Amino acid sequence: MRIRQRKQFKYGYNNIIKMDGKHSDALMDFGILKLREGQTIIDTTPKERAFLLISGQVEMECDGHKVRANRSSCFYEGPWCLHVPANVPVNIRGTEIDTEISVYKTYNEQSFDPKFFTPEDCKVEMLGIGTMNEMATRAVRTIFNKANSEKSNLMLGETINLPGRWSSYPPHYHPQPEIYFYKFNLNNGFGYSGFGNKVYKVIQNDTLLVNAQVGHPQVAAPGYAMYYTCVIRHLDKLPYLRPTFFNEHLWLNEKQLKFWPDL
Repeated sequence: MRIRQRKQFKYGYNNIIKMDGKHSDALMDFGILKLREGQTIIDTTPKERAFLLISGQVEMECDGHKVRANRSSCFYEGPWCLHVPANVPVNIRGTEIDTEISVYKTYNEQSFDPKFFTPEDCKVEMLGIGTMNEMATRAVRTIFNKANSEKSNLMLGETINLPGRWSSYPPHYHPQPEIYFYKFNLNNGFGYSGFGNKVYKVIQNDTLLVNAQVGHPQVAAPGYAMYYTCVIRHLDKLPYLRPTFFNEHLWLNEKQLKFWPDL
C-alpha cells in the first residue's frame, strides 16, 4: 500500500510505519528523522536500527566512536549509514540545516558489532545493461545484506531509477515484506509503482509498503530521475537472498533480446 506524506516533515522523528501498530505485517518501523543545525537526538530503542543519511550533514556517535557524514545529494553521492543492534545508544547531531535521515527498526535478539557504512563500503551495480534496449538499466546500491551483515534481520539498499525507465524489473516478488521511500531530482517529479494488479502514482516523500508475494515493478516519468530506499525484513529461517521473477516475463532477461518493432 502507498502512504503519502501530505505535509512537510517536522523537525524530530516523523513516524511513517509502525510495526506494533496498523502496519504490523511490515515487521519493521520506518520513519524520517529531520534535524536542524545543532539539534541532537539520542536513540536507545530495544530494536536493531539503521540510520541512512538522505541529505545534509550529521555527526553520529556510537560505542565510543564518532563519525561526521555529509551528503548533498542522494542522486549523485553514495550512502552513509549507521547500523546498530538493539539497546546500543546512538547519538545523532545535525550540523547543517534540514538534514534528513531515513530510520529503520526491527526486533532482533542477536547481537552484532555496530558499523558505520561509508560510500566506499557500498556495492554499486548497474543492472539491466544489455537487456530490453536498456529500458530497465538502473543503479542499485547495496549497503548491507546477509553477505556483509549475517546477523542482521534487515537488507538495506538504494536504487536510482533513470528518467523514463523501469526498475525492480522484470516484475518479481518475494515472501519478505519490503518498504520503498521515494525522492525525485525535481520536487514536481513523479513515477508509477506497480503493486500486484494496482498501480500507484508516487511523488516526493511517498512510501510504499510491499506485502509478501506481491509484484512491484517501478517506472519513472520521462525527465525525472527517481530515487528510492529499499529495506527488506528477513523472515525467521527464510532470509531474503534474491527475488523470484514471474515466469511469463523471464524471457526479458535474455541478453541482446529483440522485440517489437525489431522482431
